[in-house]
Amino acid sequence: MPSPALHLDEAPNILSWLNDTLAGESNNDLTSLEAQLADLITAADISAQDTSAEIERIIDDVARGAPRLTYDLHFMRDGALSLQADLAKVQEKSRNSIPEGTSRALDRLQFLDTVKNRMVAARDVLREAESWSSLEAEVTSLLTDRSYEKAAERLNEANKSMVVFQNTSEYESRRTLMVSLQNQLEASLSSALVAAINSQDVAQCRNFFFIFSNIQRESEFRNYYNGSRRGSLVALWRNVALSDCGSTASLTIDASPQTLSAFWSVFCTNFLTVLNAERASIPSIFPDPPNTLSTLIISTLSSLQPTFSQHLASLCNNLGSSSLRELIILYKTTEDFAANTARIMEKIRFSEVLRSPMAMEGNASEGANPSKLPSRRRSMRMSMSWRSNSASNASHASKTQARLPDELEWDQVLFQPFLDYQVSYGSLERRLLEDELAHILTSDTTMTEADRGRLLRERAVDVFSAAEESLTRCMAFTHGYGSTGLVQALDHFLPTFIDKWTSSVVTSRSNLSTIATASESDEDLSDLDYSAEDWSDIQLSLHLLTSARAVLERLTVFETKLRASLIQVAIAFRLAENDHTGLYLPGTTKGEGLLLAQSELNSAELQDLLRTIEVNSQTRSTQSPSATPLLTGARASIAAFAKACQSSLQNTILNPLRNHLAIYAMSPLWTSPGDPKSMRVGSGGINDLQVPVFSLSPSDVVQRVAEGLLNLPRLFEVYAVDDALSFSLSTLPYVDPEFLRALADQSPADQVGSGHARRGSSSTLKQSLLSPEAVSSAWLSSLGHSILSHLTIDVLPKIRSLTVAGAAQLASDLAYLSNIARALNVEYQDLERWKECANMSDQEGKLAIGEKLAGDQVLAQVARMRGWNQAN
Repeated sequence: MPSPALHLDEAPNILSWLNDTLAGESNNDLTSLEAQLADLITAADISAQDTSAEIERIIDDVARGAPRLTYDLHFMRDGALSLQADLAKVQEKSRNSIPEGTSRALDRLQFLDTVKNRMVAARDVLREAESWSSLEAEVTSLLTDRSYEKAAERLNEANKSMVVFQNTSEYESRRTLMVSLQNQLEASLSSALVAAINSQDVAQCRNFFFIFSNIQRESEFRNYYNGSRRGSLVALWRNVALSDCGSTASLTIDASPQTLSAFWSVFCTNFLTVLNAERASIPSIFPDPPNTLSTLIISTLSSLQPTFSQHLASLCNNLGSSSLRELIILYKTTEDFAANTARIMEKIRFSEVLRSPMAMEGNASEGANPSKLPSRRRSMRMSMSWRSNSASNASHASKTQARLPDELEWDQVLFQPFLDYQVSYGSLERRLLEDELAHILTSDTTMTEADRGRLLRERAVDVFSAAEESLTRCMAFTHGYGSTGLVQALDHFLPTFIDKWTSSVVTSRSNLSTIATASESDEDLSDLDYSAEDWSDIQLSLHLLTSARAVLERLTVFETKLRASLIQVAIAFRLAENDHTGLYLPGTTKGEGLLLAQSELNSAELQDLLRTIEVNSQTRSTQSPSATPLLTGARASIAAFAKACQSSLQNTILNPLRNHLAIYAMSPLWTSPGDPKSMRVGSGGINDLQVPVFSLSPSDVVQRVAEGLLNLPRLFEVYAVDDALSFSLSTLPYVDPEFLRALADQSPADQVGSGHARRGSSSTLKQSLLSPEAVSSAWLSSLGHSILSHLTIDVLPKIRSLTVAGAAQLASDLAYLSNIARALNVEYQDLERWKECANMSDQEGKLAIGEKLAGDQVLAQVARMRGWNQAN
């Protein structure tokens, strides 16, 4: 049994090689198989897409033409009938007008003319047959004498007569003879042709081109020519070693590995040198200079091994998330090369226009008639799929593509390797931003906890600088087509940064290593039940809120820049629709723009985004200065961070009050015996005197809580002027938007213009226009609701039982707290309900539970404590 082939090229076919490889025990490299399969799959996909597009075009043409078919047939039938009648009349008149003798003479002359023409045709056929009998000897003699031009002309004449032998038994033999003689002529010219091309002998190359065109071997001449011209470039590509692509090419003694971006710049420079040299040579040799130069570029790029696409794949695998930066450098170098090449193409087209008929005749006199040379028009299939977002766009782009000249194919081949990475720009940008965020978060870790507010602002500077760089990358790499991916990446990057700070605030309380220095306000509030650590926590929360405001302001400025860039993209796209090619974008060549326009980046989602941006821009300029936020996730994260800081600040402020309430549910007051509403005096008989007790004093715990609540306004007299407290009041717990609007309406005009209003640039924070007194009112309301919520939800339900005296004491405490809360403009319904239920007598409570227990949780809790359920 023969041993299996080690390489795919050695096997007779792919299937046998695959079977041998899988059946064997060797660990052969399957890279070539994988590449072959990928090429086959890609070719199949492209063929299917092209076939589908062609079928759709045919269906559209048929659908447009079918309704008119009946009308056209009817019109043609009427015209034919009318013509037939007219011809009959003309013939009748002609026969009547010509005498009979004249008619017989004309018929005889027509007969003689037909005989003559057929005899001439027979003579030409006999001559052609005679010439074929001596063709081989004549051509061989001419080749021996090195009369290559005459041999080519003789073969060209013989080739024209091949049609005479069509469908005859001699056709194949004569065709075989023709091919053999053409091969002999090509073989005789090959060495001289190579020498002329290498020596850049333009006149000799032009003669050789005419000879090869005469023998229908123009493509072979172009292959010789392009192979010679690209030789130095292919050798340069093959011998380089790339440090970031894993290239193992052999190096010279003095050479060292290079980065792909550095080598690509050198390669493009050398390529431009070759193209500039060909700008003078090609128009003197070929009849279609632009297409010829395009073919040279495409053949050079196709001959590179490993391919440029493979180098890009290796680069991305080796560099990981940072590969996007290198891709952009390579892309910019490619764009510069394309722009310079486009200028060379433009110069060649101008020189082609200026070629006079006299010059063409001069070329013809030297060997052949260029007007008779076949015009070589290539039809290279686009190696990508059409991904338009609408039928109208597809039709427009199809018509545009039909108008593009063939020489633009080099442009598409040049930028094709970047297309997959441009389509994946969103994910590439997201990975790069994630790495940059990780680097930012791990930098400058020497700051203390007290510096966290400053650290947040400093890191926010780095974060938004990275975001601005991503905006630049999007425009440089996708020319705005990646805007959707950019917005999505940014709305993941910025919230991730902010959420990490939110998590640190929520999950842990600050453990400060330093204690804040006491100020005059601290001395005024020295009687409050706060430790030095509590004061430091309050300062830290205020600093974080101030930093959150700074981050929001930076976000607003960045959104303005982002919106301005997207508006420019929308304008460029709209102008492209009015361009005669429909594909022009600033900074791109036409072929590059075609690839981007037909890619998945040009999606309905992108069009919707740009349309929304334009509508918002027009709305802002004509109606309201506000606009729909672009980075909604980032704004939501800032609001969540502000809420976390506010909650942390509230926890610190209310912590002493909560400590007082921690033992409130276990107080012995709730189980004290007796009825505090009456006191009997005497021996206990029926005639004992009853002395009413009109009120009870609040318990010590409630008094301390009430004192703490009454001290809160003093606290906010010190901190209310701080802009941090006015930031994001809408996220304060238990603060109703209607309440904030009422406070804004009540704020004096002279105070609105100062203090907190100086930072009222954020459109989402209208409450920043509140006066310091209104800000204090909002915070006091939120704090009051928070402590009362803690009391009614977490503390009171823990009371196990209530006697009549205990219920009276509870009602007295709650009434006292209710009065204190009203002083802080706090109305809390659950507290009022607890007070109402605690004031119920046994008879009232037992009567109420039968009607309201199912929907009244407070009544249910009090009924459990009083034992009304057991009594029933």
